[in-house]
Amino acid sequence: MENNDNKLALTGVTGFKSGGILVEYIASNQDKVKALFPGGIVVICRKTSKTGKIEKLLPGTIYKRGEFNDEMFLSDSLKGCDTLIHVAGIHRSRDMVAAAVGNHMRRLILVHTTGIYSKYKSAGVEYRRIDEYVEKQCKENNIALTILRPTMIYGNIYDMNVVKFISMVDIFPVMPIVNGARFELQPVHYKDLGKAYYDVLMNEKTCGHNYNLSGGEIIQLRDMLTVIGENLGKKVKFISCPYWIAYSGAWILYLVSFGRIDYREKVQRLCEPRVYSHQEATRDFGYEPRTFQEGVKNEVAEYLKKKV
Repeated sequence: MENNDNKLALTGVTGFKSGGILVEYIASNQDKVKALFPGGIVVICRKTSKTGKIEKLLPGTIYKRGEFNDEMFLSDSLKGCDTLIHVAGIHRSRDMVAAAVGNHMRRLILVHTTGIYSKYKSAGVEYRRIDEYVEKQCKENNIALTILRPTMIYGNIYDMNVVKFISMVDIFPVMPIVNGARFELQPVHYKDLGKAYYDVLMNEKTCGHNYNLSGGEIIQLRDMLTVIGENLGKKVKFISCPYWIAYSGAWILYLVSFGRIDYREKVQRLCEPRVYSHQEATRDFGYEPRTFQEGVKNEVAEYLKKKV
């Protein structure tokens, strides 16, 4: 890079999820990252975000605190930045891209979702619109774009996904499921994602490509629950409800609540297979995610520790 003031901008890295792991990889390879971004690192976060971990791992980091719906704030935050890794959510991508365009940035790495592949309206249509918008803007403004699409993320008690299953298996004597829970999924561990973000950053060959980031094995929901039970020291018993009954129940709840409670699409998505190949990611930057059997052990242990 010719500009010695070039900076790397990061969003979504102050918590306990994949963005935090990205920071750890950057910290472990500071000389390499500094060679690419001599101007330093900019962390864009909310005013209330805790940055103690980053301050310890990456001293000298520049912090820009504000609201992500503030166009002026985002534009100011990205001044002098060459590359942005946006982990803070697909729904903020339009605003981030607009700010990047205004600052004539060179490269964007956006963490989106495999939800774009869903056949159900609200789960897929809006995601596809966002992808189409950012791809169009980047193409028209000569910005190198990479979109990363994780599947269901798990790995610690903050994942908001598998931790719910862990709690249910732990509490319920019988696990309620729909259609036998024989739906194939490919959950991905948050630490594998953090490493993937770093590997993409350091590999210019990934510019202009999009990648699915799925887990190391295809596993049915029923088997996921069984594995969770084994790690909890419990034998999981199931009671299965036909899909049509579950979906009808969601409709009834929606009607009697006058639209305030709507689980219709959640029932549909629960029964939708979500398996996506990560072969291109493996080929281009050596992506090798762990299996669910391997990855869920620590999450269950963390859940039990907090429970005590």
